[in-house]
Amino acid sequence: MTGPAAVPVTVVGAGPYGLATAAHLRAHRVPARVLGEPMDGWRDAMPAGMYLKSTPRASNISDPDGTHRLSDFRAGEGLPPIGDRYPIPIDEFIRYGDWFQRRCVPEVERAVVTGVEYRRDGFQVSLRGGETYVSRAVVMATGLRPYARVPAELAPLLGLGLASHTSDHADLAVFAGRRVAVIGAGQSALESAALLNEAGATATVVARAPRVLFGDPPESDLSADRPLPVRLAKPGSTLGPGWSHVAFSRVPQGFPYLPDKTRAHLVRTVLGPSGAWWLRDRVEGCLPLLTGYAIRSVEQADGQLRLGLRGPRGRTETLEADHVLAATGYGVDIDRLDLLDEGLRRAVRRGNGGAPRLSGTFESSVPGLYFTGLSAADTFGPVLRFVCGTAFAAGRVSRGIAAAQGH
Repeated sequence: MTGPAAVPVTVVGAGPYGLATAAHLRAHRVPARVLGEPMDGWRDAMPAGMYLKSTPRASNISDPDGTHRLSDFRAGEGLPPIGDRYPIPIDEFIRYGDWFQRRCVPEVERAVVTGVEYRRDGFQVSLRGGETYVSRAVVMATGLRPYARVPAELAPLLGLGLASHTSDHADLAVFAGRRVAVIGAGQSALESAALLNEAGATATVVARAPRVLFGDPPESDLSADRPLPVRLAKPGSTLGPGWSHVAFSRVPQGFPYLPDKTRAHLVRTVLGPSGAWWLRDRVEGCLPLLTGYAIRSVEQADGQLRLGLRGPRGRTETLEADHVLAATGYGVDIDRLDLLDEGLRRAVRRGNGGAPRLSGTFESSVPGLYFTGLSAADTFGPVLRFVCGTAFAAGRVSRGIAAAQGH
């Protein structure tokens, strides 16, 4: 299929999913070029001061030997052991990711991919600076940011600098002294509002949901110290207690057999919009929560915004703001992956909302083109929204590529 100069595999992205995939490919002795700035999505698209919603048990980047867990990193740094009630600061997780990269994937190239095009002899990969080369397989591990979703009524404000998505900010302190309407009811919305409030901004949460929810503190342990009746009723898993969470985290290979509408619903709602248990005290009683409200109109003049809101039983409100921050999540649609050639995007068979339909090894309908991370959640379920999904994904992708290439 390819000439002798073709690279066996290119991994696009060096976040947790890209790094885990590369580490597992190394174990299979499959040479790969790994392209991207390590942990850049976490460093540049998540605000300073935030914490991971996932527990420490669910925040391990997978390596083949299981020796590079978050606990291993902390031990190497001389930090004490932690339990699942320890909220992980974003800067600690970034340091962990960098440590994992140095030890498990030292070959990462800090290069920017500008294009991937399908050719008869493989994929032509183009890099900023002009380099091009042919790769027999490409793994797209591009993270969340390309899929940032902003409500249509806010779209005209984006170019004016009057609205943005939470993924646009590494530091919310830039809004100090300003009035910010935060749209959403999930962890991103609630934590962003808390950070804004603590940075001296006036934050107001606007949510369609009838009320804001917060999770319960996790069990101190997922295993033997829990009473047997409790373990039978709600067995533990990396996604939390409960049989459904066990199924989604331990047998994601069964998820593709569910109907399309069911899969879309579960990806959206399992561990859906809510705040972490440790966030409640920073939100409730600290800032206004307009629940049950949706934006019905937006007016702007001289940089000032007036949001017309429709609430319960037809009630209306007007909210004045200097900026609107959309904490409205992500929607997978590979048409948003501009670095993929248009013809290549058209050739990929789609599922819900434009998400790629994938094989059991995460391969798309285009032979040799793989998707992992959030891009694969429509096929394999909500575990692919979290770091703990790296074990299943990296193992499947690497075994599939190794088998296809005869390693």
